[in-house]
Amino acid sequence: MHWLFTGHLRVDEITVKIADLPASLVGTKIVQLSDFHYDGMRLSESMLAEAIARSNEAEPDLVVLTGDYVTDDPSPIYRLAQRLKYLESRYGIYAILGNHDIRYNQSKSEITDAFTSIGVNVLWNQIAYPLGEELPLIGLADYWSREFQPAPVMDQIDSATPRIVLSHNPDTAKILEQWRVDLQLSGHTHGGHIALPGIGPLVFHYKKLLKKLPKKLRSWVSLFLGDFSKVVRYWEWAQGFHQVGNNQLYVNRGLGTYRPGRLFCPPEVTVITLVGQ
Repeated sequence: MHWLFTGHLRVDEITVKIADLPASLVGTKIVQLSDFHYDGMRLSESMLAEAIARSNEAEPDLVVLTGDYVTDDPSPIYRLAQRLKYLESRYGIYAILGNHDIRYNQSKSEITDAFTSIGVNVLWNQIAYPLGEELPLIGLADYWSREFQPAPVMDQIDSATPRIVLSHNPDTAKILEQWRVDLQLSGHTHGGHIALPGIGPLVFHYKKLLKKLPKKLRSWVSLFLGDFSKVVRYWEWAQGFHQVGNNQLYVNRGLGTYRPGRLFCPPEVTVITLVGQ
């Protein structure tokens, strides 16, 4: 995909306050990459190489990948894995799967195997401790899978313990309100695709705008843009940092491009620095 249709890559640096964060983990740096859609059309090799280089320049303690590595056919995952093996991180690389990664029966196993072969840890309703037992990392099954069952995983951790949760679809933040989530990292939305200056993601105003169009135009616009209502319910969380109840959510705009493309919504590498509260 040419940069004219995607915009130039942007590195967004944020600082996140974590209550009860151990002093030894203050300053921990996490890089998040998401929504590659690596299929030969939706992510250019140059954009991918730049994202890997920018991630490495940040010298992260941890790299997390939050889903949708392919679009339909899972076979490109092997080529993607050979590129992602150049990612650098002090304490490893951890990944979850998105809805596109489980589209076919073999997709989940192929992607997991490809990532495992390069040392990337794939979490599916699992807890890992790359930063130590004082800050668990939880990776959940995709929201649209039958295995999205957060309770058995979340209930394993004492409520006094801070934790980071990887969950591809940001809609899950509403469900996860019943547990402590110091930071949820999600993707899936591509930032809303089209984000107008001063207005934000256009999709948040999509239904209102459709009603203002002549009936003859509505069907054409819907055909071009797609049915956004099926992607997520909470489009107000399409990108960036959000407070959801007592929990914190960050939604990465992703690297790859999907219909209808991007406008004022550049691909993103997120660099997150953790501090105490």
